Amino acid sequence: MDLAASFAGSFLSQLQSPTLAFLMGGMLLAATGSKLAIPDAIYRFIVFVLLMGIGLHGGMEIREANLAALALPALLAAIVGCLSVLIGVLTLARLPGIRREDALATSGLFGAVSASTLAAAMIVLEEQGMVFEAWAPALYPFMDIPALVLAIVLAGLHAHKANGHDGQVRVGRIIADSLRGSALSALLLGLLIGLLARPERVYEEFYSPLFRGLLSVLLLIMGMEAWTRLAELRRVAHWYMLYAIAAPITHGLMGFGFGWIAHEAVGLSPGGVVILAVIAASNSDISGPPTLRAGIPGANPSAYIGASTSLGTPIAIAVGIPLFIALAGLVFGP
Repeated sequence: MDLAASFAGSFLSQLQSPTLAFLMGGMLLAATGSKLAIPDAIYRFIVFVLLMGIGLHGGMEIREANLAALALPALLAAIVGCLSVLIGVLTLARLPGIRREDALATSGLFGAVSASTLAAAMIVLEEQGMVFEAWAPALYPFMDIPALVLAIVLAGLHAHKANGHDGQVRVGRIIADSLRGSALSALLLGLLIGLLARPERVYEEFYSPLFRGLLSVLLLIMGMEAWTRLAELRRVAHWYMLYAIAAPITHGLMGFGFGWIAHEAVGLSPGGVVILAVIAASNSDISGPPTLRAGIPGANPSAYIGASTSLGTPIAIAVGIPLFIALAGLVFGP
């Protein structure tokens, strides 16, 4: 009862939060047939600035952080990403009418990380006054890359068995392609600059002031896209809808559990545990789709992108964030 009451209170309070309001506002615009459109170039610029800002901030904090404290959460993040994919292999891939390539692509997308959901969680935690390690968002690539790589490798192995010589898997090439993706490139570049240089002034004067405003536009775009892609989801098996509802919460609870282990072992803060849970609940909306399109070309984008954008991301933001904050309050106290 305490968890339910805490979740309800947190959820209702977030209905007034700009983070959720812009997401739902975008869905409302699309539902009413609004002609509002944000150019793709602006969308890409917003994503770049957000990820560079997150990377710079994380890199600056890693430079000052206890690396021993970071090592275990990073390892656990990688484990959560891989386990999320394997859960999809053992559940979604075995359901009737589901093609294995589609299931693997969906599992990879839901095992990877959404930069927008991560950014939304950071804003909500700040609004709630919940402190987290500044390097906690830097756990993003430790979960994202292993999940995408594992999904593509498993798809390659499946193709190898089905087609013989046509399914050869080059793991090193897959990893390199993932690292060269636009989202991970921006985040990792920011981390590197923040770690090796002194970008505090440019961060404080440019990236930090723009962060909240650009995030609101990104969430508006995602809300519009989420409503649009509901039609795509209706054209695929209903199993994807059930998976898209269950996976974010299941993966998030798993991330919360591993975060609790890191809390007990190396003192990861309750806010850091929530960050780990939220990135586990999220599903990649930036780096994942193009990576999976190239890595699993036989998969149907309507299945994995439709499930992720139309249901997975809104659930991770609207349900997952308040749920894990409430759970942290119950487990760790106020």
